[in-house]
Amino acid sequence: MSTIDTDYVILVDENDNEISSDEKLSAHENALLHRAFSVFIFRKNSENQLELLIQQRQAQKYHCGGLWTNTCCSHPRPGEATSAAAERRLFEEMGITQALTPVGHFIYKAEFSNGLTEFEYDHVLIAEFRPQEFTVNPLEVDNYQWITIPKLILALETSPEHYTPWFKPALDIALAQVK
Repeated sequence: MSTIDTDYVILVDENDNEISSDEKLSAHENALLHRAFSVFIFRKNSENQLELLIQQRQAQKYHCGGLWTNTCCSHPRPGEATSAAAERRLFEEMGITQALTPVGHFIYKAEFSNGLTEFEYDHVLIAEFRPQEFTVNPLEVDNYQWITIPKLILALETSPEHYTPWFKPALDIALAQVK
């Protein structure tokens, strides 16, 4: 079972200036703005259609368990560069070793039924998939799939309840860089 532990997150202001750090659970209980990242790994399929690797979050996650989202998402640790943290977590969650390119950021706030709130300054990073074998971490990911962009956009429009609240705004930033 994946639980929230004593990891720390970086608290920031609306311009991503570091203020301090706090325990991850406390930041989510108190709706404190903190630094995060969302990773998007794209590829072209055999029909030359753009696809995105998405994951279904492990059902026991502290929030949004069982929902589909981008390839990888998490928080850098205090003192850790966002790009380095994103590459580390991409390997820890998805088993993929890949250099990433930062392409934008946004702030969002989402309250959950369990009393936690995500309030994040979310950095968006992308990459074209470098073919490799990979094995996902079952403590982080229940399932994954490659999905074409038109199919994904339709699913987000018709069944938004199956996706994390940050996925669509982060996807919009990522897609602006790959189309």
